[in-house]
Amino acid sequence: MYHNPVMLKECIDGLAIDPAGTYVDLTFGGGGHSRAILDRLSTGRLIAFDQDSDALSNAPDDPRFTLINQNFRYLVNFLRLYKAFPVDGVLADLGISSYQIDQAERGFSTRFDAELDLRMDRKSGLTARQIINHYTTDELIRIFRHYGELPNAYRIAMKIADIRGAGEIVTTTQLKDILQPLAERGRENKFFARVFQALRIEVNAELEVLKEMLTQTIKVLKPGGRLVVLTYHSLEDRPVKNFIKTGNFEGIENKDFFGNLIAPFRPVNRKPIVAGEEELAINNRARSAKLRVAERNRDE
Repeated sequence: MYHNPVMLKECIDGLAIDPAGTYVDLTFGGGGHSRAILDRLSTGRLIAFDQDSDALSNAPDDPRFTLINQNFRYLVNFLRLYKAFPVDGVLADLGISSYQIDQAERGFSTRFDAELDLRMDRKSGLTARQIINHYTTDELIRIFRHYGELPNAYRIAMKIADIRGAGEIVTTTQLKDILQPLAERGRENKFFARVFQALRIEVNAELEVLKEMLTQTIKVLKPGGRLVVLTYHSLEDRPVKNFIKTGNFEGIENKDFFGNLIAPFRPVNRKPIVAGEEELAINNRARSAKLRVAERNRDE
């Protein structure tokens, strides 16, 4: 089962849909957001992306809809290929789906014993098993410190390096058993969630891909077009926030002679939108979600 779409109404409202417009859902998954967009289109068109081939079975049979089984880092190329350029709105619901977590063999969940994998696109090469067994200790420290925000990243990396010297680390359970002594008592679940988050981000190059996609939205969105992005942790939210505000990922403001900010987008919501109490009660995934909406400047 795929998750219920997070902040569905807020996402659709953020897109400000023109029934005759062209829209992009960058993270199709179970198709919840896409179906809501299609419901509001008349002669319009929807292009969706999902690098996970399992998502293909969820595609609606609708002549206005096209599903592309590719990473959204190729946004510009495929929109040009399908003659859907420029567009009126782009939606990205980042992060991992409940369906992927519940597929034990994918290695996304600490609940199951499975081979260390964590690939969103199973056609890609790098796996978590390769990272754990072949990255240098310095590379492991970098991953766990920057992508997992783990204060004991050095000890984690040294522990892995020490154990793998006696034989390859293959499964999620092996990795958990090795690192169990380093987990703070009573906060073990959070510790392992961060360990696996760090590995997943590295395996899928998530932050690099996110930045590539955001940069391309400047080209693909019409003036006045909307960019709607759902993030689930600070490592995703920070570059989205900075990009929307300044057009770069460092948050450096460029101003004209009169002190006006020069940027390709205008934030529609100054603060991120978060889920209401009613949704939080039925959708746990919404707890960490932040929704940011921006409009492509008309004078850029």
